[in-house]
Amino acid sequence: MTSIDLNCDLGESFGPWEMGHDAEMIELATSVNVACGFHAGDADIMRQTVELAKAKGVSVGAHPGYRDLHGFGRRPMPGLTSREIENLIAYQIGALQAIATAAGHKVTHVKAHGAISNVACEDDMTARAIANGIKAVDPNLIFVVLANSKLVTAGEAANLPMVHEVFADRAYEDNGNLVSRKKPGAVLHDAREIADRVVRMVQDGGVVSVTGKMIKMRTDTVCIHGDNPTAVEIARGVRQALDKAGIKVAPFRTAN
Repeated sequence: MTSIDLNCDLGESFGPWEMGHDAEMIELATSVNVACGFHAGDADIMRQTVELAKAKGVSVGAHPGYRDLHGFGRRPMPGLTSREIENLIAYQIGALQAIATAAGHKVTHVKAHGAISNVACEDDMTARAIANGIKAVDPNLIFVVLANSKLVTAGEAANLPMVHEVFADRAYEDNGNLVSRKKPGAVLHDAREIADRVVRMVQDGGVVSVTGKMIKMRTDTVCIHGDNPTAVEIARGVRQALDKAGIKVAPFRTAN
């Protein structure tokens, strides 16, 4: 049976300010990526998210981003050196590892967040710095990479285990990169449309771009953004559609 992992970016609240529907999404995801305090989250939110994941048997990964709370990590920060990027990645992974250890859980993977991921998809230096930051902490951590991007090349060069990710609720350009959030239609919201789209992604091994072009991509895990207002409805619809299509939802350590 074909299988697929469903991942979600969670732990993105901060202090009394709440973002997303973490408890509901953890019921539906098979792996989660936890904000590490730079773009969102704090020590208490991280601990709470890890404990929720542990209780449900869900894999936990670090979700490091630029140090940009005001911009939610979605603003590029040009001028950072390779060493600075390596350090910010390592720092955030280490923070989540400490929290996970305190909660009796383990960090299994790393997925870069927002702008730093978008930049790395097209910039060799940033991609290599992210991969090297991960490897410096633990070469056994799984690197979640955007399929067909420079993150893949960087992960291969660093000899990191990788899983290739596609996005349920994001539009794609013809070159395989995500449509910028500054453009209309970059984020999808229709739960039924997204569910049908995910089934096709898994069955076809690729995504359809905004112009209708089929782009072949290895598909190990599908992301549903936790900050999407309809995230819970989307995740439920995706799981139901996958089940109906005979596609097993399973953590990516056992997927494909």
